[in-house]
Amino acid sequence: MRYSLLDLAPVPEGSDTATALANMAALAERAETLGYHRYWLAEHHNMPGIASAATAVLIGHVAARTRRMRIGAGGIMLPNHAPLAVAEAFGTLATLHPGRIDLGLGRAPGGDPAVMQALGTHPARAERFEDEVAELRALLGPARDGLPVRAHPGEGTEVPLWILGSSLHGAEVAARLGLPYAFASHFAPAALERAFELYRARFTPSAQLSRPHAMLAINVFAAETDAEGRRLRSSMEQAFYRLRTGRPGKLPRPVDDIAAAIPAQVRPAIDGALAVSATGGPSKVERELDALIARHAPDEVILTSQIHDPAARLASCEIAAEAMTRLGAQAAA
Repeated sequence: MRYSLLDLAPVPEGSDTATALANMAALAERAETLGYHRYWLAEHHNMPGIASAATAVLIGHVAARTRRMRIGAGGIMLPNHAPLAVAEAFGTLATLHPGRIDLGLGRAPGGDPAVMQALGTHPARAERFEDEVAELRALLGPARDGLPVRAHPGEGTEVPLWILGSSLHGAEVAARLGLPYAFASHFAPAALERAFELYRARFTPSAQLSRPHAMLAINVFAAETDAEGRRLRSSMEQAFYRLRTGRPGKLPRPVDDIAAAIPAQVRPAIDGALAVSATGGPSKVERELDALIARHAPDEVILTSQIHDPAARLASCEIAAEAMTRLGAQAAA
């Protein structure tokens, strides 16, 4: 099974954006040598702990620093952008890096109402998501005469599109349009099983895809010991807590006692958000990855490690790649 990496270019407490972007590039280079199939970056705005706001720019940077791995967006929040602008940006990327660019599309704003106002968008844009995906696919598709607007670059590149989602709506759109579907189970797993079931049941083949193809997103907090893996996870738990209480910031430092950092009454919600995770030492992470794959039967997985220390994050990705390689060998035996 292919395994990929989702990166938000986290900015840890005590660090800065320039360092975060340098760490992102180093992680991408190492991920390619570890056998990761895709390296995706996600669009978020007005968040001090996430440096991937200008997603297409970073995709170009990472693509230039790597040679084989597919690089893409996981994703671009389409209501924030005109389809023509997205087609031109990703058409340019695909022209510079042929056969290596993916374009995942979401309908969420990637920020709060103030962000939407600053971007000049409107909540109603989300209701036109399916139509705008179809428009974007046409702009990236084969050349057609007589069109009043064409994407140059973009036309004819046929950049592979993915639909992203954390609800049933994205599953329905992906199924109707015959596109691959990536579920945001790394932070909103509640509708995961129903979404995969709906997508597979209603899938209509397209020129891009003949059968449904579902991607499962999994958090990985891997270390040499179970205790250290659990400690690394505490950064993400604190980040969720601060975000949900209106205090977003840089990625917090890990703590030994998470109970002292997060009130008991909110722990169940945070544990629920991180339910699709593999946490601990190498053996435990491998078992938990195996169990998640067996339960949800994805066609591929994308892993994400929001870890404060860049060296620990790199080590986590190495442990995860080793686990996925062993699981693949066992499945093939």
